[in-house]
Amino acid sequence: MAFSPWKLSSQKLGFFLVTFGFIWGMMLLHFTIQQQTQHESSTVLREQILDLSKRYIKALAEENKNVVDGPYVGTVTAYDLKKTLAVLLDNILQRIGKLESKVENLVLNGTGANSTNNTTTPAPSLGAVEKLNVADLINGAQEQCELPPMDGFPHCEGKIKWMKDMWRSDPCYASYGVDGSTCSFFIYLSEVENWCPRLPWRAKNPNEETDQKTVAEIRINFDNLYKMMSRHEEFRWMMLRIRRMADTWIEAIKSLAEKQNLEKRKRKKILVHLGLLTKESGFKIAENAFSGGPLGELVQWSDLITSLYLLGHDIRISASLAELKEIMKKVVGNRSGCPTLGDKVVELIYIDIVGLTQFKKTLGPSWVHYQCMLRVLDSFGTEPEFNHAHYAQAKGHKTPWGKWNLNPQQFYTMFPHTPDNSFLGFVVEQHLNSSDIKHINDIKRQNQSLVYGKVDNFWKDKKAYLDIIHTYMEVHGTVHGTSTIYIPGYVKNHGILSGRDLQFLLRETKLFVGLGFPYEGPAPLEAIANGCAFLNLRFNPPKSSKNTEFFKGKPTLRELTSQHPYAEVYIGKPHVWTVDINDLSEVENAVKSILNQKIDPYLPYEFTCEGMLQRMNAFIEKQDFCHGQVMWPPLSALQVKMAEPGKSCKQVCQESQLICEPSFFQHLNKDKALLKHNIECLTMESANDILVPSFDGRRKHCVFQGLPNICVEGTSEQKVLDKSYFKGRRNQRH
Repeated sequence: MAFSPWKLSSQKLGFFLVTFGFIWGMMLLHFTIQQQTQHESSTVLREQILDLSKRYIKALAEENKNVVDGPYVGTVTAYDLKKTLAVLLDNILQRIGKLESKVENLVLNGTGANSTNNTTTPAPSLGAVEKLNVADLINGAQEQCELPPMDGFPHCEGKIKWMKDMWRSDPCYASYGVDGSTCSFFIYLSEVENWCPRLPWRAKNPNEETDQKTVAEIRINFDNLYKMMSRHEEFRWMMLRIRRMADTWIEAIKSLAEKQNLEKRKRKKILVHLGLLTKESGFKIAENAFSGGPLGELVQWSDLITSLYLLGHDIRISASLAELKEIMKKVVGNRSGCPTLGDKVVELIYIDIVGLTQFKKTLGPSWVHYQCMLRVLDSFGTEPEFNHAHYAQAKGHKTPWGKWNLNPQQFYTMFPHTPDNSFLGFVVEQHLNSSDIKHINDIKRQNQSLVYGKVDNFWKDKKAYLDIIHTYMEVHGTVHGTSTIYIPGYVKNHGILSGRDLQFLLRETKLFVGLGFPYEGPAPLEAIANGCAFLNLRFNPPKSSKNTEFFKGKPTLRELTSQHPYAEVYIGKPHVWTVDINDLSEVENAVKSILNQKIDPYLPYEFTCEGMLQRMNAFIEKQDFCHGQVMWPPLSALQVKMAEPGKSCKQVCQESQLICEPSFFQHLNKDKALLKHNIECLTMESANDILVPSFDGRRKHCVFQGLPNICVEGTSEQKVLDKSYFKGRRNQRH
């Protein structure tokens, strides 16, 4: 059997050297016995053997003091080393047996004939120590290791089966210690690729121990972030936003640190890649940011970057393919089936849909090793049936943005409009500085409205609607560009305003007027935070990819019931008035009601700096898609509801002031779990459909979900099982 000690870890090399030293010591002792047989008694020789054995065991124990016993105890499996050591130990035991026999013979020949112990001691058997003998080990037999429960790791068993057939398909598996045994498969899948739970008796990797000592400490200045971002002209608009809000951000991180424990958090290596700002994307968003271009994505990115920085993590920002390749150079071109050996390049990756395509193309096949680290900024969301490639193909969904096979919660949305994705959000900016705030209460509300629409085309076919509003108050606008053909003559247009000037205008305005587009933007929340009421246009029928050009191709079938569903559902009156633009009497009554009451400024907690910092910290600490289903929020928060036929789970949740929680899905998608909630399944089946799990009460027949990464979000002819937990009203501070 070939054996090279130079490939061993220092710990195992030490073990080998101690073992080799013991053999050499036995040989010297044997020589000493031969030379001194006439001078030493058997008792003295026996004591020498025992003393040397004790010293050997002590040295061996010191070398391996941090290693828990088991067939695979090192940081890599190195099972061949165990075979080698088994041979060496067997040789040692044989030599000990021969030495003891020699000693006994010396005693019987008269040198120590007065000894009372005249029995021959047989050589210890290796079989008494190990489950397998030397011959078995050399011939390929494997020691068995007890595998832990696989709850929360739904793919573990399937991956083990794949490894059993395919572990020789790439030599990289052997470099990680995979040797064909189930135990080595399990260790690789739990410690390298994270598909299985870690074996409890495994020694921890020294590199992991070092990482744990790297603590994230909150930051209270922006110097390093400014230095990092100033290298990119594309970040100029975001930097200006961060500078304006710097004092508020610093106050928020200090306040959060007082309210919850931010100590002993692991500082993570985070890559932020803004695909939409790369030249290859062709969007020119950064170039148009100062001339009325779309800003929603830049708002969200700047707030995300700020949160990661203040929470104390190591971030690297990329806005070009060259930068992406430079950061990921350790793995670019890796055609292996295994992750790259060495230090972790990144532990979390924040990216957008455009960047995701670039990331996959840049890394090639090795991108799969980073899938679980991805967090994709996705304003309108990606629903599970578009995310799951085979399901999307079967349903005939044609979209360039789906089929990523990620966990649906890896998609981060601008508003909490779907329970399947994660709500990232943004911060509603407060533009005024301390000197402005002193005088802001002196600003009096004027009998005026401000129309939400900075592009002339948004105003098309809205004159009758605006005429009603003009009957009761002045109408102002902030339209940019030379075209104003759709703007009524009575509108006072201010053009493009700075953030500070817009803030003052909102403070003296009573009504912020929606035109139906843009959908789900940040501006209505900013107006509400400044004390304006928002006139939100209702859509009947609701707008979706089935009937609206804007949503066609987007990986969602979500139906928008109004221009701003979040404001409609989670804020409501007196701050939000949702009306039908074609029902002019409804519009008029809403305007009258708004003018007859005092409406105070209101900002939901989740859209404050502190709220976003709290949410981001929770995601970083609790969301883990690399180690199976981590139970967060705690299972104790689970409440189970039964949806009536025709109702979606999201509807049932909202009616009960609950939020559907996908992490509870695994605890409802099996008959034993349902029985705990008095739902008995006499018969059952598995189906690859988004409308399950479901329950036919008449037949007591249950249908369970057979696809991973699919969550309940549709309606069914049967009763749909809802998964939800109480979160509290979103319009309450918490």
